[in-house]
Amino acid sequence: MKIYCVGGAIRDELLGLPVKDRDWVVVGATPETLLAQGYTPVGKDFPVFLHPRSHEEYALARTERKTAPGYAGFVFHTAADVTLEEDLARRDLTINAIARDDDGVLVDPYGGRRDLESRVFRHVSPAFAEDPVRILRLARFAARFADFTVAPETLELMRAMVAAGEVDALVPERVWQELARGLMEARPARMIQVLRDCGALARLLPEVDRLFGVPQPLQYHPEGDTGAHMLMVLDRAAADGLALPGRLACLLHDLGKGVTPADVLPHHYGHEAASERLARDVCQRLKCPVDCRDLALMMAREHGIVHQGQVLRAETMVKLIERCDGLRRPERFVALLDACACDYRGRSTYEARPYPQRERLLAALAAVRGVDAGAVARGVADKARIPVEVHAARVAAVRQLEGRGVSEGDAAGDAGEGRGVCPEETR
Repeated sequence: MKIYCVGGAIRDELLGLPVKDRDWVVVGATPETLLAQGYTPVGKDFPVFLHPRSHEEYALARTERKTAPGYAGFVFHTAADVTLEEDLARRDLTINAIARDDDGVLVDPYGGRRDLESRVFRHVSPAFAEDPVRILRLARFAARFADFTVAPETLELMRAMVAAGEVDALVPERVWQELARGLMEARPARMIQVLRDCGALARLLPEVDRLFGVPQPLQYHPEGDTGAHMLMVLDRAAADGLALPGRLACLLHDLGKGVTPADVLPHHYGHEAASERLARDVCQRLKCPVDCRDLALMMAREHGIVHQGQVLRAETMVKLIERCDGLRRPERFVALLDACACDYRGRSTYEARPYPQRERLLAALAAVRGVDAGAVARGVADKARIPVEVHAARVAAVRQLEGRGVSEGDAAGDAGEGRGVCPEETR
């Protein structure tokens, strides 16, 4: 029996990166051998065991055979005569097919070290095409390792997999799992770009794929293309350290621009309502967690009005906060403002511009939350008027915060109230 450390741990060590988890392959053993040494079996599809002291995972060397479409249609074979090279051959990329023995000697039969040095993602063998999850994994690795490129032959193989319908066999839960992990990497836009390059984005997220090639006004969007803008917003969200709900919101916030009628291009007036509808479709299809779904829908619907934050009257700001349930969920309202700031700065030459809308709306939120609704209610004789009076007290608190009474703007109203119509510069 011989034990090797394999996969991502070796890759990250060679790249000089911290290692989070270690995987081990056992060659020349049977399940009975490991059981006799105190290992605990945990694998369902093939023999995987937990080490009796470290509790790290040890898998018996194995080969696999494709038996059905999709990522679950495999039969695994483990035996004491399966070699390390045979086990490594079933792995996805050469950079993940490197092993190290107990003496520190590297085993690299498929050129993984060469591809690490060249910063290339390359498939180990044609067996890559048998598992469509590998497309998602490679795209996720592209978001993590931003200076790597996809080998031309690997990209062609991925395209062939998409054309053969392999991606269509992926279940929503697995797509979401890989998408969520990729969104949390340093350059999530690269994941979306790789999926688009191989054609998988059009099958998995057609609503996002439709954004590419859709024009925007160059004077306010120097990048010109709605898809390019979305990628910049997504990377801005990563740079600003947004949590997963905020990053998903940035990915989905402009979906309506992909279906905007030609007579309103390139300004996309009214795209927010369509964005909310399409974002809801995506979240339902992928079975996204509730917190991710709710923030994505909120940003799709409200980002236009939030961008007006510097000119909104007090009445409109209070309505926005109430509509977003900011009193009960202030942390989600803050997350909305942070995502909107990424939307504003996610365009060429806007990266370092201030976003004072965030500070003004945060101050309004604090003023609204400072109103004692119970005290207001106790002073109202007609109970039917309590909601009206509480709302009025909140508006008064915001006006007082800004040191003004009923301004000319408050009296006249603002044309964009509640409809997400934003000044051209902030679209």
